[in-house]
Amino acid sequence: MSVDDTSLAVRAHGWRTLASLHGLIEARLERALRAVDLSVVEYTVLDALRRQDGFHMRMQQLARAAALSPSATTRLVNRLEERALLTRVLCADDRRGLYTELTHAGQALLDEATPVHAAALEEALAEAREVPELEELAVAVDRLEGAAV
Repeated sequence: MSVDDTSLAVRAHGWRTLASLHGLIEARLERALRAVDLSVVEYTVLDALRRQDGFHMRMQQLARAAALSPSATTRLVNRLEERALLTRVLCADDRRGLYTELTHAGQALLDEATPVHAAALEEALAEAREVPELEELAVAVDRLEGAAV
């Protein structure tokens, strides 16, 4: 095995570990968020809008924030708009552009979902800290969370 092969193996192991942690967290969040009738990606979109000044984003920004394709973002926005959790408005300075905006109902549901999300995330990270292969990465996520607050 050459140095490059070793580097690739280490990187691949790191990626598998990250994917495993992501899967554990996402599964825990999906189960928990069902209690408030949201999926992880729906929560992610609503949360991204809440974090924006004015509670709105252009569709392509929202697609990036949710790690979705433009067509998947459109379908998701359609579903959330049908539920009156967000709305689309024309951009005042560019009539071709659309903003996606959080509604009062969306904000209220997000307020209800946020503690559910936070508790499920903490439970998932606590579980991961007990798995030797995931412990280091889970601790790193905790450090990142502390830096972001």
